[in-house]
Amino acid sequence: MMDWLIICVDYPRTTLGLAAFVTYIVYYFAKAVKRPLFACRNSAWRMFLEENLTVLQEKYWPTVWCIETHLQTFFASVTRAFLPNRDYKREVLRLKDGGEVALDWLEANERKDNPVAVVLPGLTGASDSVYVIGMVMSLHKMGISCAVLNSRGTGGMELKTTRTYCAANSDDLEEALDHVANTRPGAPVIAVGISLGGLIIGHYLTTRKEAATKRLVAAAVQSVPWNLVEGIRHIERPGLSLLFNQYLAYCLKGLVKIHRYQLEGDHPWDFEEVMKSKTVRQFDTRFTAKQFGFDDAEHYYKASTLYHKLDHIKVPFICLNSGDDLFQPLNANPFGAASRSSHVALVVTVRGGHIGFMEGLWPAQSYYSERLFTQLIVSIFSNLETMKDIQKEADDYAKATEVACGTT
Repeated sequence: MMDWLIICVDYPRTTLGLAAFVTYIVYYFAKAVKRPLFACRNSAWRMFLEENLTVLQEKYWPTVWCIETHLQTFFASVTRAFLPNRDYKREVLRLKDGGEVALDWLEANERKDNPVAVVLPGLTGASDSVYVIGMVMSLHKMGISCAVLNSRGTGGMELKTTRTYCAANSDDLEEALDHVANTRPGAPVIAVGISLGGLIIGHYLTTRKEAATKRLVAAAVQSVPWNLVEGIRHIERPGLSLLFNQYLAYCLKGLVKIHRYQLEGDHPWDFEEVMKSKTVRQFDTRFTAKQFGFDDAEHYYKASTLYHKLDHIKVPFICLNSGDDLFQPLNANPFGAASRSSHVALVVTVRGGHIGFMEGLWPAQSYYSERLFTQLIVSIFSNLETMKDIQKEADDYAKATEVACGTT
């Protein structure tokens, strides 16, 4: 005991450093390493997930030196930057209104009926975004063909009309899924959305309902701000969250600036005012809301919010979020609605940031989100007959819900 006291007196900095290290390790094991929260009613879908997703039974071990939400969000992009670029085969799809999107394909084989994952990137993202490359590589290794949907004006695409894209509109996704169905008859398709891409998929599912069941076997989304009203408020807080907000606004303005040849001039929005936007809300007020016919940004955020719309989803659906996501507080996740649904599942880790989910000391090749999604999607495509039974239960649940709500 005396020896320790002597060390503490003679080496106070070393003692404080060791004490801080031990305190952090205790905190890490006590607060950061936990099994994810899992919400879904006892149903065929829940049983399928519990039997096939072994990661749900494991604790998520976030990268020990990077558990804070802002660090997870930032460094996940840094470590994923070491992933090799992929050689996609681009297919340009001309839309009904004259606009264009691109499907960037990474084929697993030559078979046209091979399972397909249609991947939707996040805000200003495209097929070359590092988090998209990570997801596509994981799925491709397991024999799944991937098609990344580059929204209008992204991924090097020219903007053919004055319309871009937003969270509350899924028309382009609908046309893309119709195209995949027509050109690859018999191929089972799953939609995979990340952040804004997940919101667009959610909008498609809640508005197309039965039509969506004819196009998709299932849908899986990640880091989705279920309540966009609360989500935007969450990134308007002073400090690092506001800096992240301003960075997103900068990226959005950069995309508009690239396409000024279409977006400048006599339009409902003032191009110069748009370019002065400092925050996402200012950008959405001055541009997105005006472009898509909303009264203001708040009206747009309410229309984009999925929190109260889960009962409209009729396709087996799962969402992976983190409890410390930059875009929303933990209580903005719809645990109650998912717990009542037969076919909507919600998985929430304690840590993970926004599109982070790093694990391992240097996670250049390993991310919890990609392990979960790969395991999920491979299991779905390997059990298509079981998925039919799950879809049948989803149909019955949806009909019962509509009767109870008096909407039939």
